[in-house]
Amino acid sequence: MDPAPPAALQIARTISRGDLANLPIRRYEGRIVVVATPEELERAQADLRKESIVGLDTETRPAFRKGESHLPCLVQAATARAVYLFQLRRTEMHPVLAGLLGDAHIKAGISLKDDLRALKQVFAFAEQNMLDLGLVARSNRFGQTGVRNLAGILLGMRIPKGTKTSNWAARELTPAQIAYAATDAWACRELYLRFESLGLLRAKAPAPTGRDSVRSA
Repeated sequence: MDPAPPAALQIARTISRGDLANLPIRRYEGRIVVVATPEELERAQADLRKESIVGLDTETRPAFRKGESHLPCLVQAATARAVYLFQLRRTEMHPVLAGLLGDAHIKAGISLKDDLRALKQVFAFAEQNMLDLGLVARSNRFGQTGVRNLAGILLGMRIPKGTKTSNWAARELTPAQIAYAATDAWACRELYLRFESLGLLRAKAPAPTGRDSVRSA
C-alpha cells in the first residue's frame, strides 16, 4: 500500500462509544424520493446515469426467530442531488437497479458483498465498480469499519439507528424509516468523498472488474 499522505496520518482510526455518543446527530436533509410512479422512476434513472459516485445501501425486514431470514426490501441510492428509495416489491424497479449495479459508475457502500448476494436472490444483475468502504477502511488500518463508526471518525457526526429493526416490507414507509434509509446511503457517498479527499483511495475510478467483484482501495 502506498504511504498515506500527512492529512490522513493525523486522523483517528477508532472512536469510543462515549465519543460517538457526544457527536451531533445528523440526518440527510436533501431531496428524498420514494420511487413510486413511472415518471419518478424515469427521473431517478436519469439522475443516477449522470452521477459518477453513488452511495448505496439496502434494508431488509428483521428476523426475530432462530433460522428465520428475509430478502432485501429496499435499495437506497444517493447522488449529489437526491436519495432515491426503491421498494423491491415493485418489480418494475428491478431493471433500473440492475442497470445501476452494472454500469461504469462507482457504487460505494458498506458490506457490499453480503448486500449483492442477497439482492441476486431478488433479481438478476452483473455488478461492476462496487467499492466496499469497509474494506477501504480496513486496508488503511482503521479499527472500525461500520458506517456509523466511520461517520463518527471521518464526518464528525452521529447517525441514529432507532428504526433499523422496523418493518421494511411495509407498503408505506414511515417518515422515520425514509429519513433513516436515505441517511445511510447519503453517508456512504459522503464517506467515499472523505476517503478521496484524504488520499486514501488509490484511484478515483477503478476499472470495471466484472461480475462478483467488490473493490477495496
